[in-house]
Amino acid sequence: MTSKEIRAFSPAEITTKLSEIREQLLQLRLRKQTGQVEKTHELRTLRKDIARLETIQNEKKAQTQKAA
Repeated sequence: MTSKEIRAFSPAEITTKLSEIREQLLQLRLRKQTGQVEKTHELRTLRKDIARLETIQNEKKAQTQKAA
């Protein structure tokens, strides 16, 4: 997921996407503990996606507060 794609989302969509990706990350971590994960790079990718989503979400909040 790229920053451009995320910026096109509304704040509500970003929140739902964050919860979905966090759930995926949790499931992947649990599977890793049992040795069922072949693609361990997905953990890093999900963490980076979460960071991007949170960063853009904070930017949008700051813009709305600044405008008000």
